[in-house]
Amino acid sequence: SLTQTMSRTIITSGTTLLVLLALFFKGGALIHGFATALLFGIFIGTYSSIYIASSVALMLGISKEDLMPTEVEKEGADLDPLP
Repeated sequence: SLTQTMSRTIITSGTTLLVLLALFFKGGALIHGFATALLFGIFIGTYSSIYIASSVALMLGISKEDLMPTEVEKEGADLDPLP
């Protein structure tokens, strides 16, 4: 699941990065500072998602079974069946 999370994070960050680079270079002086702040945010958020969050999850001892829903938590399990 870490591999899936990492690939989704990189794809999302990459597409957002393309838009922000266009704003940074083509947006003019008014947008330049805003785009710079968002670019830093993308890099810091991507680093956090890939390296820090996975390390914290491993340190807390979270396993795959902890993230799986139980029978009661599954969607529709609390609804009465139709007559």
